[in-house]
Amino acid sequence: MDAIPRKPRSVLCIVGARPNYMKMAPLLRAFAAEPAMPPAMLVHTGQHYDPALNDRLFADLELPPPDVNLGVGSGSHAVQTAEVMKRIEPVIDETAPSCVVVVGDVNSTIAVGLVAVKKGIPVVHVEAGLRSFDRTMPEEINRILTDAISSLLYTTERGAHDNLAKEGIAGDHVRFVGNLMIDSLHAALPKAVAPAEALRAEGADPALVASDFGIVTLHRPSNVDTPEALAAVIDIVRQASARVPLVWPIHPRTRANLDRFGLRSLLEGARIALVGPQGYLQMVGLMQRARLVLTDSGGVQEETTALGVPCLTLRDNTERPITVEQGTNTLVRRDAAQVMRLVDDIVATGGKRGRAPELWDGRTAPRIAADLARWLADRNTAARVPA
Repeated sequence: MDAIPRKPRSVLCIVGARPNYMKMAPLLRAFAAEPAMPPAMLVHTGQHYDPALNDRLFADLELPPPDVNLGVGSGSHAVQTAEVMKRIEPVIDETAPSCVVVVGDVNSTIAVGLVAVKKGIPVVHVEAGLRSFDRTMPEEINRILTDAISSLLYTTERGAHDNLAKEGIAGDHVRFVGNLMIDSLHAALPKAVAPAEALRAEGADPALVASDFGIVTLHRPSNVDTPEALAAVIDIVRQASARVPLVWPIHPRTRANLDRFGLRSLLEGARIALVGPQGYLQMVGLMQRARLVLTDSGGVQEETTALGVPCLTLRDNTERPITVEQGTNTLVRRDAAQVMRLVDDIVATGGKRGRAPELWDGRTAPRIAADLARWLADRNTAARVPA
């Protein structure tokens, strides 16, 4: 673990996995621009630890190098959560932060939150109140528990407030501010890498993206961790590629399972460019120009809604229902017939139209920074008033 710098009463900002980076980057910039904010200190738990990809994403997002990297690495949910808890404790003890800011729903989010709250440090949860109502998803457990122990909760959609109220979380602790993912998306659009350039860098044929094309991103255990599920997914992707060529930036977990289950041959002859994980600017460029996206990613559901790109989500449920109700997202499970009907409709008519939800305007981070600065100032004032 890195040496722990001293920044008394700082705001400790936690990232652990790639989706966290997109949310934290605009937030750190807004904290730095808010005069009343204490200094921010960035801690990377190392839950996602590929150095090359991390460096690429940090650069794309203009995210500063972390002040501390816990270097946790991979492991089971229990091992990873326990390691984050063990390694964050001395950081919290040494820095005595005014609060801890956690984002999203990964293991690092709940692990750091648990240590902080037991030490009397307020936990601030950004992206609170999202629910899939599917407790077989590890992320759902992380969301519920993190919200339960947080002192201040920032939401991306108004429906999240109903979820929190049903769980007994008082409304005066909850703020509707919008979606940080969209802040990063807006900042990235002028710098996005053209699809042909992204494919050329991977040694793939750039002609694949010369006209209509789609994107595939799949990584969830329910879709890729058994031979039966992964074979069903590949069958859907292969059929879709007969309608429109596809670019598939394949997740390391998915790539490993393709080989482990001996399923790679099922992709032979399909109009699919199988490429490595992409940088953020490459992915934004691909999504911006795609005709459609097949995914099981929460973040991609939001980004495609903001971009107006039809999204077919291969899941039974979503913790981001606003992308279905107002956006361009459709839940298709692993129903090949439904997917093909929708792909045909998208190719013929453009598919589902949507709109950007309320406050998904690229200005969420300044709203959070201003509100958090006021909240911390009020706490400091209350602490100085004699009982």
